[in-house]
Amino acid sequence: MNALYNFGIFTYKQMVGIASLRNPKARKMKQGHKEVFKYLEQNADPKGGYLWIHASSLGEFEQGRPIIEAIKSHYPQQKIAVTFFSPSGYEVRKNYSKADLICYLPFDLPGNVNRFLDLLKPKQAIFIKYEFWGNYLNALSKRHIPTYIISAIFRPTQIFFKPYGGYFRKILRTFEHLYVQDENSKELLKKIGITRVSVMGDTRFDRVIDIRSQAKDLPLIEQFSKDRFTLIAGSSWPKDEEIFIDYFNRHPEIKLIIAPHEIHEEHIQNILSRLKRPALRYTQTDENNILKTDCIIIDCFGLLSSIYRYGQVAYIGGGFGAGIHNVPEAAVYGIPVLFGPKHKKFKEAGDLIAAKGGFNIYGAEDFNRLMDKFIKEKEFLAKAGFNAGKYIQNNTGASRKILKDIYPEI
Repeated sequence: MNALYNFGIFTYKQMVGIASLRNPKARKMKQGHKEVFKYLEQNADPKGGYLWIHASSLGEFEQGRPIIEAIKSHYPQQKIAVTFFSPSGYEVRKNYSKADLICYLPFDLPGNVNRFLDLLKPKQAIFIKYEFWGNYLNALSKRHIPTYIISAIFRPTQIFFKPYGGYFRKILRTFEHLYVQDENSKELLKKIGITRVSVMGDTRFDRVIDIRSQAKDLPLIEQFSKDRFTLIAGSSWPKDEEIFIDYFNRHPEIKLIIAPHEIHEEHIQNILSRLKRPALRYTQTDENNILKTDCIIIDCFGLLSSIYRYGQVAYIGGGFGAGIHNVPEAAVYGIPVLFGPKHKKFKEAGDLIAAKGGFNIYGAEDFNRLMDKFIKEKEFLAKAGFNAGKYIQNNTGASRKILKDIYPEI
């Protein structure tokens, strides 16, 4: 089974190489992987002793960030290495000040694994949410390096719980401890003999509380949205935009802020072509023109988490594609959140629906009905927003509990 696993990883690596000929994201990944070992040889402390944190992408990094910052606060001398699998995480956080090393994680092949661990010499490793790399985890176990996973969530459909999932069940046994989000995950693991498990919740809630406390003041956005019902559409894709732009075009009583998931020129031009009311890119706005437009397109990174507080309702994109983006990031401001049907793998979305602060839509008809109700019924809007904010507050504290378990002295 190990040979088959290695063949699968090798094949994936080759596919990334082929995709890099046309795909900019794959090209960045290929280049980043090419430079990893040179980077470590030049920058890693030969003595090692790193706490290694691995996150697949930006969302997972944000889940681990409260842990990193708490450790750095209590142990300023502790060296921290952060690795990413996806360019969307690495490119945004490659200059993160709390980490001593930041790089891509080399593909999970035996040669790469041993070379990486020899250079890094970690004393502990923390994987975040979904990362189960067999060769890395087996090598860490053989080297007696305590390894943890945080904010993990498990479902019956995963390979660990299939009759043919024996190899992957063995991988789970390499963890010193698994910190999971819910009781269902703990029960699933118990059935396959994994008992070093604690239900601690999702560290993402702690992170969005931190983000809210550090939100940027955006005077132009405040001026734009003041005294007008404003819909914030975050991390949107074309299918999402079809739905909410059509509604916006027909409702002059509302304003719209769009923060597309991808801000390349072709996507922005596609958005502009759909709009039938005045619109501006955020980088083109100033005090003279901000009140002359009805829609702002955010064409730069790093503002969305601060922008949500200026809206009455948030729409989170991705629910008609691979899956929704960061729901808690909007809900933390006490506003109702709408999203598409691809949310089953995101526990917080289902929980938010149950709390009556989140709303699943299957298309324009659902969206239009809910938006009409939010605009016309102020009590419904206020109650849904209250429910969203309360849900976030009720689920904070996972980071502190995990830290106390791993580092009792904190």
